[in-house]
Amino acid sequence: MKASVVNAVGGGFTVQELQLAQPQGREVLIQVRASGLCHSDLTLAETGFGYSPPMVLGHEVAGVVIAVGEQVSECAVGDHVVGCLIQFCGRCVPCLSGHTHACLHPEATLRGPDQPARLCCSDGQPVEQGFGLGGFAAQVLTHESQLAVVPKALPFEQAAVLGCGMLTGAGAVLNTAKVRHGESVVVIGAGGVGLCAVAGAVLAGASRIVAVDLAEGKLQRARGLGATDTIDASQTEPVQALKALLPGGADHVFDFVGVRTVVEQGLQMLAKGGGLYLVGIGDGTTRIDLHTLGMMSNHNRIVSVYMGSSNLKRDIPFYAQMALAGRVNLAALVSRQIALSQIDEGFRSLKDGSTARVVITDFEH
Repeated sequence: MKASVVNAVGGGFTVQELQLAQPQGREVLIQVRASGLCHSDLTLAETGFGYSPPMVLGHEVAGVVIAVGEQVSECAVGDHVVGCLIQFCGRCVPCLSGHTHACLHPEATLRGPDQPARLCCSDGQPVEQGFGLGGFAAQVLTHESQLAVVPKALPFEQAAVLGCGMLTGAGAVLNTAKVRHGESVVVIGAGGVGLCAVAGAVLAGASRIVAVDLAEGKLQRARGLGATDTIDASQTEPVQALKALLPGGADHVFDFVGVRTVVEQGLQMLAKGGGLYLVGIGDGTTRIDLHTLGMMSNHNRIVSVYMGSSNLKRDIPFYAQMALAGRVNLAALVSRQIALSQIDEGFRSLKDGSTARVVITDFEH
């Protein structure tokens, strides 16, 4: 099959033929129909960060089941499925408590060192499979715990967005923060995942949804997805602008940027009892200074967010149903569809303020 391979850290993506094993045990073979580009894949391609080339990245996957292992019970040939990077064993305490995103043994979903690799080059060299998926490929072989079945009426390019963007963005709002009807929400960073948070705030019934960004194109998309107000941080000081809209501050502020200035601005935007949720990772080294007495007197909290505290088996089908019911406009999140050979170009286009999500839908070129 064709796949886009990272053969050297920082060396970009190259389409080549790979060998894919047959499913065994609880593994599922998927014909990929759509695969979204996420910044975390670009970070891995440029830094490695736990993986060694050659490697196939990509973790927003939608496709059709074409074969299953002998122990698979959660999907069948012909099902439409969405893949997710959350790997969970189903046996540890977090899993048994429903917090599968916090699984203690995600490695249980992978093949052991004594088993043949799922992916290999033509010469037999094993190829790393990012997050147990490797979605930048015509086919994916993965564990059934990483898949959710979705209605066949949902277009594949929209379904792919559910696997990471919606789980992380909307999940931060609905699962981590548990935003309640009538509360106020600020979303800082209206990229693909931030826009999903806007959609999640609409589902939650937030009374005010304020999107903050430097690009008017992104703010326009946020308004289309349900933001009640927008702040162009390139034209105005965002904290002052937010306080003009919400004099008492916001109940929930979500940072999808991950840099020190934005984190500190987010803290200043909080109402009494409000929470700041850190979703964006920036370069992963952000440090902040905290005025602890001020936080304590204002009853504020800072919460880190991983994958929107999601349970993919519950949440992906829910978002799919909301999309089919017209309550989430997934089509507005897909800015561009590309071929497998255009991944480098696709990541460059994500820097464009008018681009939300780029999705691979052509796996032949």
